[in-house]
Amino acid sequence: MTSVDPAIIKLIKKKFETKHQFIPGKTTIKLIEPAFGPDEIIESLDSLLTTNVTMGSKVKKFEGLFSRYLKSGFASMVNSGSSANLIALSSLTNPWFSQRIKKNTEVITPAVTWATTVYPINNLNLKPKFVDINLENFCMKTDDLDKAVSSNTSLLLPVHLLGNVCDMSVVKEVATKKDLLIMEDCCEAHGAEFKGKKVGTIGDIGTFSFFLSHHITTIEGGMIVTNNESLHELSKALRAFGWIRDLKLRSKFIKKHQEIDPRYMFVNTGYNLRPTEIQGAFGIHQIKKLENFIKIRKENTRFWTKRFSQYKDYFILTKEDPRTRSVDFCYPLTIRKESPFTRKSLLSYLQKKKIQTRPIMSGNFIEQPTIEFIPHLKYGKLENSKLAMRNSFFFGNHHAIGKQEKEYIVDAIAQFIERKLWKSQK
Repeated sequence: MTSVDPAIIKLIKKKFETKHQFIPGKTTIKLIEPAFGPDEIIESLDSLLTTNVTMGSKVKKFEGLFSRYLKSGFASMVNSGSSANLIALSSLTNPWFSQRIKKNTEVITPAVTWATTVYPINNLNLKPKFVDINLENFCMKTDDLDKAVSSNTSLLLPVHLLGNVCDMSVVKEVATKKDLLIMEDCCEAHGAEFKGKKVGTIGDIGTFSFFLSHHITTIEGGMIVTNNESLHELSKALRAFGWIRDLKLRSKFIKKHQEIDPRYMFVNTGYNLRPTEIQGAFGIHQIKKLENFIKIRKENTRFWTKRFSQYKDYFILTKEDPRTRSVDFCYPLTIRKESPFTRKSLLSYLQKKKIQTRPIMSGNFIEQPTIEFIPHLKYGKLENSKLAMRNSFFFGNHHAIGKQEKEYIVDAIAQFIERKLWKSQK
């Protein structure tokens, strides 16, 4: 039962009835199309009108729904995917955790990633050790992962980049052999699977983001998932000042410290990274839409891969491991070194055609200027990461991409290639 006036509900629903027409060459094909509608807005208004706006029942409901969807033991929501990474790593390094990883140890992670996968490693006095990626899925290369591990390695941090899936069989094998923990960054991989198991539930702890551009959104927001109750309790404490309010052992601390007001008892270190009820309101409706969004994205990907296969001499196309279900955050292309055109010239052409593009996340992170502030190591020459930094890009793949948009993108790239080839033959 909502507290929102029925007349307002009617107006909100009417606002979303209008469908925007795609006009080739005039309508911009965007990287992002927000995936929310009237249900999320009405639910958020209900929170505002009841004045229950900080982390509460709607957040708990979304946590439960997301945990059941993944089949994970536990889930705790935070205010962003970046915060989810920070809380997950903070939990893994906290004295409460019996297997905690020690300061100044190495965390193996792919060189092509997002900045806030790397920053928390540095923030917590750990050292990132960058390894190369596969150009067919932009995930961590696992061929010689065991060789990248040193006596000072404590954690493997694969990133399921662009909704693709890392080879978790090798990651698990190396982790078991070398006695390492695993943290999965799944911020772009909602619903992705390896051997039928949802990513985020394969390692010791996993993280997700609900930023506006992702499969489902809470505008900003993130989730930490785990099957380890100790890590779950830590994540709940650390996201909210280290206080006892949500903890299972709350009564134990109250009994031990009877002189302290239990409403304001702090038993660990922590941050203020709590989500709002508005974010929870979005989440409980968004999770219902996720599988349909994935279906649309996968259909788009199959279409583009089939059509671009004729240009495989110029592009490296993504290739899905049959053991996985990728969820196609976007559609990436890598221009081969021997191609008769550059990324810059192609992206300039696509921009004129009103097709938005962007590089692959932060690119080869070792080449980013910020790296001078981050003590780090690398394994190997990172040749694929360097190529991705210069030759890879992606365009949008989301629920609002229809048949016309798909055809238009293919035609635009085909026209560009044909013009380049015609000029080179003159």
